[in-house]
Amino acid sequence: MSRPTRTAEEARADLETPQALLRRSGFAAALPLFAADLDDAADLDGARRLVTSHGRRLWAEAVRGSPATADDRPLYWARLTLTARLRSWRPGFPLSEADRADLLSRLEHASRGHDALVFPPDDGLLRVIVTGFDPFGLDDDIRRSNPSGVAAITLDGAALTVHGRRAVVRTALFPVRWRDFTEGIVERALLPHYTADSGAADAVITVSQGRPGWFDLEVYNGARRGGGADNDGRTAEGPIPLPPQVPVPHPRPQWTTTSLPCARIAAADTGHHPVRGNTEVTEIPAGGGQPVVRPGGPTPGSTAVAGGGGDYLSNEIAYRNTLLRDATGRPVAAGHVHTPVLAFAPDNEEGVTDPVFEAGRAAIVAQTRSIVAAALEYGAARGE
Repeated sequence: MSRPTRTAEEARADLETPQALLRRSGFAAALPLFAADLDDAADLDGARRLVTSHGRRLWAEAVRGSPATADDRPLYWARLTLTARLRSWRPGFPLSEADRADLLSRLEHASRGHDALVFPPDDGLLRVIVTGFDPFGLDDDIRRSNPSGVAAITLDGAALTVHGRRAVVRTALFPVRWRDFTEGIVERALLPHYTADSGAADAVITVSQGRPGWFDLEVYNGARRGGGADNDGRTAEGPIPLPPQVPVPHPRPQWTTTSLPCARIAAADTGHHPVRGNTEVTEIPAGGGQPVVRPGGPTPGSTAVAGGGGDYLSNEIAYRNTLLRDATGRPVAAGHVHTPVLAFAPDNEEGVTDPVFEAGRAAIVAQTRSIVAAALEYGAARGE
């Protein structure tokens, strides 16, 4: 059986709306430049260098000089055009499937900002990581943007002042794909900030799109996947699998908890959307039985069915991040924020933007920035 030359996610990039977004943003130029350099690659080492370089260029173009509110969609679709080209590439030298997978991984990590999670060498600096996700639900509406990805692109390099200390934000994006999480993409990006002797983050705040109308600060994260389809149409269900050689508390917990000061963030004036600390979970009580919804959090000895952030990748990145914190014992402010849903105007059925969409995106990103600042003001900046 021949190997598929593109994934379901990559195939969508050929549709007219993604191509229009690439043309209007200037990101359409990325593919011919990448293809030309691939054709000139003389050996595997050269291929490794060029895919990393092109990935970093995509990320730099997305975050460099971005307007007050960026658009996450051109970066997303451009990356997919490059990974599709790399997947079908036939070089003039031997290339194993393992080597191709390594090249794809290098391109993914570099174009998502994972290589750029580095802070200035300043002991007085507060170091903050904020992560977002790719757009999803694209079979329902190919135009969709993810406000968490917009926030990540917009906030990269942002400088804040908290209690007289300078805080610098570095950001990264994660795919909406189960297989990447299974392969350890979260731990590869974030573990150094829980184990490094210097230059590690003081706060790691993961962000995704949640429910219409308000922000949720997720208090409890569950150790289970619920099986929803991802951007490649794949499903996964069962306990969250962890990569080998990653520190894990013993026994491995069914639940992890945020270390963000949720009550104080929710009470702060961060913007016009309500902000709520969400303590609801779904569990199987100790001793077994049917799943039970617990508004106030899990009960002792229960088995996780869904965290406050559900049973999809939002809950999973929150669980993985806070599990690293617990396994290493490092006092990092770690937790998850769900943004409101970003929607188009009701009468916009085809356009890739409109005033309602633009205003909603700007408001969500501005409030996300304020929530990060409040997390530092009431938590990480004071060592709480």
